[in-house]
Amino acid sequence: MEYFLHILILINIYIIIALSLNLIAGYTGLLSLAHAAFYGIGAYAMALMWLYLGTGFWINIWIGIIFSALLGVVIAYPSLRIYDDYFAIATFGFQMIVFSVFNNWVEFTKGPLGIPGIPSPTIFGYPIQSHVSYFLLSLFFVLITYIIVKRLVESPFGLVLKGIREDEVFTKAAGKNVTLYKIWVFVIGGALASIAGAIYAVYISYIDPTSFTINESIFMISIVIIGGMASLRGSILGAIVLVILPEALRFIGLPNSVAANLRQIFYGALLVLFMMFRPRGFLGEYQISHKK
Repeated sequence: MEYFLHILILINIYIIIALSLNLIAGYTGLLSLAHAAFYGIGAYAMALMWLYLGTGFWINIWIGIIFSALLGVVIAYPSLRIYDDYFAIATFGFQMIVFSVFNNWVEFTKGPLGIPGIPSPTIFGYPIQSHVSYFLLSLFFVLITYIIVKRLVESPFGLVLKGIREDEVFTKAAGKNVTLYKIWVFVIGGALASIAGAIYAVYISYIDPTSFTINESIFMISIVIIGGMASLRGSILGAIVLVILPEALRFIGLPNSVAANLRQIFYGALLVLFMMFRPRGFLGEYQISHKK
């Protein structure tokens, strides 16, 4: 039962990530490979604030949101000048910078040693310790994230995001401040992803840089592409599929080192097949294409 709840908690964490990334990549058409950086900032903010200042869950989660929002502004800046593949490469660079900070600033982040013993949160006097309580906590944030993203994409703000995705020049000609919208979508998407990182940190109670690599960013974009770009239901379905299916490898009896490599092969093969035969994913309304 605990293993089943563990999988559900991971699914909830990745649903939050997929919803936030879909807002950027699916609805705005900005393919970002830096989402694990936002995720990591949320986790490290939670751990470092506790380690150095002893502050609680709610303060730490807001610190993560603020720093992720600031990083969102920085990452959004290249999108004002470069497009498509070049923008993806730029976000790749930002991802590597953030990972290098996590890994090499040993005096502050503890580097490759990681930060152990992150305490369980207490919500309104109730300690979150069991798998059931962590599942309910993560589910609560899934619902909050879903409501926020749904309201955004169904509002005039969401229509402008789709306009940027389909024809940025026309959207500018319609009098919309495309620069501001791009910055806002990265601020919001990054802030939401940081919440997932904070939940991950307190649930696992240990973090290190290997959880926030470029491979993790690729896994996140795979969830969005396979589930469906510009589809909230697709984000949920993609997270469920890509978290559950590879777990079957655990029951084959393969060594952990082999199973880990097979998971990467599985993700890559699945992504290639979807890009070849169903680029919209399971439930998407938009597909990645090269603009002429």
